[in-house]
Amino acid sequence: QVHLAESGGGSVQAGGSLRLSCVASGFTFSGKCIGWFRQTPGKEREGVAGIWTTGGDPYLTDSVKARFTISQDKNKNTVYLQMNNLNPDDTGTYYCAAYTPPFSGSWYCGGIYFKRYTDWGQGRQVTVSS
Repeated sequence: QVHLAESGGGSVQAGGSLRLSCVASGFTFSGKCIGWFRQTPGKEREGVAGIWTTGGDPYLTDSVKARFTISQDKNKNTVYLQMNNLNPDDTGTYYCAAYTPPFSGSWYCGGIYFKRYTDWGQGRQVTVSS
């Protein structure tokens, strides 16, 4: 049974940093896309970052590319989202998600493929105050 357990996040002032962790279990870690999504009040859930667990450059949306980093520790089956220079617009609930991409490569872990994610964590709150 797929299980994604998020931790981290919390509250920070604008300009600060936070890190989220996602520990994956119940499936083979390699060959999967694991992504981070966020849902802010009044908006649809959006994908912000994705990584192909086999390797390669990760995918980051333009709005966070200069500030967020997604990485993984294969030995711990864990994916991280490092968030720097946070601003109030980053406030929301952040979710870790996973799916098996149709082809190999990080390209299939973001963009239009954000809609393909099938397994979800419970979410962690991130609050950025001005």
